[in-house]
Amino acid sequence: MKEFLRSTLATITGVLICGFIFIILGISTLVGIMASSETETVVPPNSVFTLELKGTIQERYQPSPVDQFFEDQISTYGLEDILNAIQKAKENDLIKGIYLHTGALSCSAASLQAIHRALADFKQSGKFLVAYADAYTQGGYYVASVADKVIVNPVGSLSWHGLASETMFLKDFLAKIGVKMQIFRVGTYKSAVEPMMSTEMSPANREQTQAFLESTWKSILNDVSASRHISADSLNLLADRNMDFQPAETYVSSGLADTLMYQDEVLSYLKSLTGLSDEDDLKTLNLDEMTRVKATAPKSKTRDVVAVYYAYGEIDNGSSSYDEGINSEKVTKDLRDLRKDKNVKAVVLRVNSPGGSAYGSEQIWREVSLLKAEKPVVVSMGDYAASGGYYISCAAHKIVAEPTTLTGSIGIFGMMPDASELLNNKLGLHFDGVKTHKMADMGSMSRPFNAEESALMQQMVNQGYALFTKRCAEGRHIPLEELCKIAEGRVWTGSMAKELKLVDELGGLDTAIQLAAQLGKVKDYNLQTYPAKEDFLTQLLNTRTDRYIHSQLQETFGEYYRSFDWIRHLGQSDRLQARLPFNLRIQ
Repeated sequence: MKEFLRSTLATITGVLICGFIFIILGISTLVGIMASSETETVVPPNSVFTLELKGTIQERYQPSPVDQFFEDQISTYGLEDILNAIQKAKENDLIKGIYLHTGALSCSAASLQAIHRALADFKQSGKFLVAYADAYTQGGYYVASVADKVIVNPVGSLSWHGLASETMFLKDFLAKIGVKMQIFRVGTYKSAVEPMMSTEMSPANREQTQAFLESTWKSILNDVSASRHISADSLNLLADRNMDFQPAETYVSSGLADTLMYQDEVLSYLKSLTGLSDEDDLKTLNLDEMTRVKATAPKSKTRDVVAVYYAYGEIDNGSSSYDEGINSEKVTKDLRDLRKDKNVKAVVLRVNSPGGSAYGSEQIWREVSLLKAEKPVVVSMGDYAASGGYYISCAAHKIVAEPTTLTGSIGIFGMMPDASELLNNKLGLHFDGVKTHKMADMGSMSRPFNAEESALMQQMVNQGYALFTKRCAEGRHIPLEELCKIAEGRVWTGSMAKELKLVDELGGLDTAIQLAAQLGKVKDYNLQTYPAKEDFLTQLLNTRTDRYIHSQLQETFGEYYRSFDWIRHLGQSDRLQARLPFNLRIQ
């Protein structure tokens, strides 16, 4: 008995000691992460900023505590961080150049265009810009094309093949599982619902998609042509050959690249550019370190502020901690605070959204309108500012878009699933009940809409569309009948939208900030971004248990994650939607 008690006590003591050790290690790790995230980066002389782009780029990104524990697996970057880091590298005399190392990069055209433009501006400093990749994606090459020297691995590849758009159609799949989507829409070009009601693109959708693909390609083509000094016609001929599968020597002979090098040779080349020998260590700074480099420009002592407010993701359908999303309640409150803040002289609303809830869009529109009545509001459009994204933008004084921004899509749809076939015939589930009024159970997935209910739903969609077009016509000072001609749910690029007067200027966030300062009549001001990023402890307390799972799913499936995400959100979506197609994929 004594031996048993001794053994039990020893086991308990061992468990307690191990538990205590793990707690200490956990606390130490947390303290280390917190300290490293807050420590200012000291820039050594003759440093090189190594900008690695091998994953996905979001409008704004802050890794969660879970992500930071698995830092080696993180390949998501914030566009805001990238642009700020490039600007710091330009202004800091201790940084001699940028080494751009690209890989499998998933990013929309407008964000790529913003990075390309920032790198072109960086070159004005006279510092070197060198690009290298084992395998350039087309998007990665587009960004790299602005470099002084574009280098490819001798057995590497470079993608240059043009653009294609592909949509996954779910009608037959839904039919197989016994689900039929009941669709109500306004707008010939409102294609968001087509995957649920067809197996191929409608002629109208094919027309608009072809148009904005060609417009996007034209912008990319012109930028690469200017950077590489290759005519647009020649670049188109190279795209027709699909350069992805050509030998590496062809990239140099065609002018797409400057030379072939292995990575160790690139390292030696970078050392030579910084005046080092092969025996010396190259001093490099990564993106995370650059975000913690102190800006060289002194902060203005004025109390005047130009505020940049970021609104990105799906409206009222992505406010969870693991994905981007615009929570209309939070956005309206934040904009109200900016309206009441006397130090804020102008506001830039940075919109990167495919749309979402029509109701949520209307609430944000209202607050933007109230803000506009008291101080200048300028919208800066990112990758998308379409449908609901355009809804919340149209009230601004001025709208600035990238040439490749996808915008417009002024249209409304409603969608309700009828799962009676699945429930009754495939699962053997049957429903019965009572009601006090004939449409009290409207919306039940156990039965389809009747004619009266369908008419009522379509009426609500029509009313939503009428309100949407009215807001846009008034905000853009376009007669309603003229606005309706370019509405109908049609998607436009920023370049096309400017010609249609849906946007005022082409450019990036910096252009919008300058315009807002002019309208606010302030020359000396501080730039502040909202909403403020959460500190580590707040993030830790707010982190949901399923964040890591969903972030890994997104990491694994890439662009295909959108289809899964659509299914996940289907039951949470508002009945009225103002948004782009759920699973539009451009490659």
